Amino acid sequence: MTKSSEDTSALFGAFDSNIRLIENAFDVRVSNRRGGGDREGDEIVISGEGEGLSLAHRTLEYLGRMTGAGEVLDTGTVEYVISLFKDGGEDRERSFSEDVICLTNRGKPIKAKTIAQKRYVDMIRDNTVILGLGPAGTGKTFLAVAMAVEALREKAVDRIILTRPAVEAGERLGFLPGDLQSKIDPYLRPLYDALFELLGPENYQRHKERGTIEIAPLAYMRGRTLDSSFIILDEAQNTTPEQMKMFLTRLGYGSKAVVTGDMSQTDLPSGQKSGLAIASSILKDISGIGIFSFTSRDVVRHPLVRRIIDAYDKYDKGISVKKEREQK
Repeated sequence: MTKSSEDTSALFGAFDSNIRLIENAFDVRVSNRRGGGDREGDEIVISGEGEGLSLAHRTLEYLGRMTGAGEVLDTGTVEYVISLFKDGGEDRERSFSEDVICLTNRGKPIKAKTIAQKRYVDMIRDNTVILGLGPAGTGKTFLAVAMAVEALREKAVDRIILTRPAVEAGERLGFLPGDLQSKIDPYLRPLYDALFELLGPENYQRHKERGTIEIAPLAYMRGRTLDSSFIILDEAQNTTPEQMKMFLTRLGYGSKAVVTGDMSQTDLPSGQKSGLAIASSILKDISGIGIFSFTSRDVVRHPLVRRIIDAYDKYDKGISVKKEREQK
């Protein structure tokens, strides 16, 4: 395998950190023979035995195609690609980062970072209502906002509406300082952050003043019909069944709705059923509605976040098993 010095540097990572991950995963050794004399480019040599050697070679080729396309490899991306090849499946080897969803205000391309993200984006394109479920850090909300921004730029919709239920988790709204807008802003901050990254603060402010972007608590949706809009309901695990029904029935002509949530982070009072859980059950067979579930494997934050989520899932399952035994 021959690469230019620049491509080799991008592939190996800082202090060869990417290569260390590959060596440990497949029990191989990877070395780099610098170009010189009559040889053009650097030669990457992989030594090992059996299936590990083949998997390591294919993994490096895949990562090489990513760096060749301008992708910057981080630890999470490398670990994810390694897991794809270790698990097998030819369909998993197709590039999941070629499709540019949109460009940020600074011209940075936003792409899917995992196979699951690519399928989620495709589902948003192909359906009118989409329920995106999964743990924190899988990109559910950010990708939905990116799709909304692109739809607005392409004039597929006239406005973007982002909403969240203002559920009191730990702090009560009444004890927060300021007027109503100041009280609800902390609940909506993740949506602001996504819009600032994609549009830039100045562009966002202009859209807000024109009314083409609206961010509001879920309660503000009651009684409205939302035509030609891209609507995103975030943190939907904190909706009641009545709130979820109210939101879904706001949908007007030419609109698309994306509902995102993580059932493991419900802040509803004990015994209160989640509107997201009920909706994902009763709407699964309706044409035009897509339901997509992420797992901890699809977390694109620091790799430690994935392990934290798995640890909590294991703990929660243990608690559930214990309660079942006690009830018997």
